[in-house]
Amino acid sequence: MLRSQTFLSTWNQERSMKWLVLLGLVAFSECIVKIPLRRVKTMTKTLSGKNMLNNFVKEHAYRLSQISFRGSNLTIHPLRNIRDLFYMGNITIGTPPQEFLVVFDTGSSDLWVPSDFCTSPACSKHFRFRHLQSSTFRLTNKTFSIEYGSGTMEGIVAHDTVRIGDLVSTDQPFGLSMTESGFEGIPFDGVLGLNYPNISFSGAIPIFDKLKNQGAISEPVFAFYLSKDEQEGSVVMFGGVDHRYYKGELKWVPLIEAGDWIVHMDCISMRRKVIACSGGCEAVVDTGVSMIKGPKTLVDNIQKLIGATLRGFKHYVSCSAVDTLPSITFTINGINYRVPARAYILKDSRGCCYSSFQETTVSPSTETWILGDVFLRLYFSVFDRGNDRIGLARAV
Repeated sequence: MLRSQTFLSTWNQERSMKWLVLLGLVAFSECIVKIPLRRVKTMTKTLSGKNMLNNFVKEHAYRLSQISFRGSNLTIHPLRNIRDLFYMGNITIGTPPQEFLVVFDTGSSDLWVPSDFCTSPACSKHFRFRHLQSSTFRLTNKTFSIEYGSGTMEGIVAHDTVRIGDLVSTDQPFGLSMTESGFEGIPFDGVLGLNYPNISFSGAIPIFDKLKNQGAISEPVFAFYLSKDEQEGSVVMFGGVDHRYYKGELKWVPLIEAGDWIVHMDCISMRRKVIACSGGCEAVVDTGVSMIKGPKTLVDNIQKLIGATLRGFKHYVSCSAVDTLPSITFTINGINYRVPARAYILKDSRGCCYSSFQETTVSPSTETWILGDVFLRLYFSVFDRGNDRIGLARAV
C-alpha cells in the first residue's frame, strides 16, 4: 500500500536526513550518464565538538572538480569518499552555473538548495544560490514548509537551468530554502530526490520524470554503485546499467505498488533462524539513509543477539569480536541477501565499533524496514521506472 501524504511527513521526520524541493534534468544524448557520488559524514551529532565541523570542512573541502572523463558513451565525474556514511554528487544551477553538493536520494522526489534570501545560521554555513547572478532564474509565489527529525526548513519554488553532468534541464522547478533550523552541522548543500512524482511535496515534476518524458535518456532506469571502505568510485548512472559494477545476474523485485521504492521482504534471519519479518514485511530501498532501520522491538532483539550495548546514541560491540558475529540475511523475492558483520558493524571517529541497526520512530501498521547504504554497499541497485521494479546484484 502506498504511504499517504500524512504518513510520508511523519516518515520523513524519522529519516533524519530527509530534505526537500526539486530538481529536474534533461539530457541531450542517448548515452548512459554516470554521476559520481561523494560520501560525507553528515549528522550534527557525528560532527559534534568545538570547531569540529569547521575543521572537517576545511580538511575535506567539498567542491568537486569539474574535470570529467568521457568515453564509451559515459560521462563520469570525479568523486571523493569520506568515511563510509553518505554519498553525494555535484550539480549546477543557473546561468552561469553555480555548483552545489546534493544527496541523490531514492526516498524523496524533490530538489532544494539554500537561497541567498536565507539568513538562518544553517544557510550561512553552506553554499547559497545567488539568484541575481543567474540570467535564467525565475521565481514563483509557491511556498512550502517541511519538518524533519534533524530540523525544519521553509522554502519557495523557483525555476532555472539545472545540470547533472551532461544532463541539462532548462526552466526546471526546484526549491530554495528561506529559513533552516537544525541543519547547522551538516556539510552538504541540498538534496536531489529520485522517487516517484506522488512523493513530491513541492508538486513540481521530479528530475527523472522530466528526463524520461523528454526522451533525454535511452531507458527509464537509474542505478547506484556505492563504494566500500572509504574507497573512491561511487556512481549513480542514468539511462542504463554499466555491468562492470556487479557480479552475476540482476535479480528483479517488483514494487508492492507503483509510486514508491518499496518491495516485499520475505524474512530476516540469522544462523538460519528467522529473527524479524517473520510473516513477510515491507522494505524501503533508500539511498538517503545510512543505516538499516526497523521497528524498535525487533531492532532491540538484533542488538541483543549480536551483544551490542547502548552507549549514548549508538549500540557498541567489541571490535575484537566482530569476526565472530554472524551474518544477517535479508530474503527478498526468494533470494537471500547476506550482510556480514564486517558490513553491519561500523567504526566511529574514535575507532569504536557500533551496530548499524537503528530503530524507526514511527509505527506503520505494516512491519517496515529501511534498507539504507549499509545494505546497498553490498548490492548494486537498479531502479526501473519503466517496469516498476528494483534490480539487485552483488556489487564488485
